[in-house]
Amino acid sequence: MMTTISMLAIDLAKGSFQVCAIGLDGAVLYNRVLSRTRLTNLLAEQSACVVAMEACATSHYWGRVAQSHGHEVRLVPAVYVKPF
Repeated sequence: MMTTISMLAIDLAKGSFQVCAIGLDGAVLYNRVLSRTRLTNLLAEQSACVVAMEACATSHYWGRVAQSHGHEVRLVPAVYVKPF
């Protein structure tokens, strides 16, 4: 049985990105570090879902990349992002 990803939460950085996939039931499916190339490939291969990321300088670029692959993008203001 394939688990459906309902949300990708992405912590943006310069060279590597922390990506957390959330299932329909709210469970964390995986939490891994991806390079720029692998993040681009993930967004292209992943079926449409919500992509959430902190609103910062590069979030608009990555938001457009995600939207071009059919994802719904949500930019979260920095004051609402819980530090890990």
